[in-house]
Amino acid sequence: MYTIRVQNMQFHGHIGVLPEEKKVGQTLQVDLEVVINAVPVADQLASTVSYGDFYPIVEKIIDENHVNLVETLAQKILTAIKQLDSRIQTVTVRIRKLNLPVDGVFNNVEIEMKQS
Repeated sequence: MYTIRVQNMQFHGHIGVLPEEKKVGQTLQVDLEVVINAVPVADQLASTVSYGDFYPIVEKIIDENHVNLVETLAQKILTAIKQLDSRIQTVTVRIRKLNLPVDGVFNNVEIEMKQS
């Protein structure tokens, strides 16, 4: 068993409940941790899960889903990645919203969700 981590994937999304978020959108950063139950054999990609499949899945979900809650987006990503391959045991997703239209001084807002 091993873990694949893809960190700081960056997208522009229209996720949120505030009118500014829906209209203008904001930068989203996504991290994935995917626990794989496999043993790579003979240096063959077919013996593992390709991390190259993760980015396009996340990108499509963000492009096609203008949801209110970042938690809803995280759940959609978890489900899609988990269904990619039966050898995937656990998926953890972290989504950071940058450039929020909220008064205050902070770098970002981040949620983390995990599915086994």
